[in-house]
Amino acid sequence: MALSEGAGSLAKAPGSMYFQVFVYLQLLDVLTTLLGFRLGAQEASPVVRALTSVHPLAGLAVSKAAAFLLAALALQTGRFRVIRWINYWFAALVVWNVCVLLLVA
Repeated sequence: MALSEGAGSLAKAPGSMYFQVFVYLQLLDVLTTLLGFRLGAQEASPVVRALTSVHPLAGLAVSKAAAFLLAALALQTGRFRVIRWINYWFAALVVWNVCVLLLVA
C-alpha cells in the first residue's frame, strides 16, 4: 500500500520530479565543466565564457544561479514542459562535456 501512495504523490507533482532531474543535471554540468577546465578545455558558450573569464568558479556559479532562478520561475508558474525541455538540453550538454573530457584527457 505504501508503494502505491508514493507513486500517487509523484503523479500529483510532476514539476517536482522535473526539478529534481534539473538539479541533478546542473550538478553533473558543474562537475564536468570544472573537470574540463582543469584538463585545459574551454567553455563553448559565449555567455558563460565571458562570465568565467575573470574567475571560473564564480562565473559558473553566476550562470547556475540564473538557471536556477529561471527554473524556479517556470516551476512556480506551472510551466513544467519548459523544465522538461531544459532537462533534455542539459542532458545533451552533459554528454557533450563527457565527450570533450574523453578527447582532452
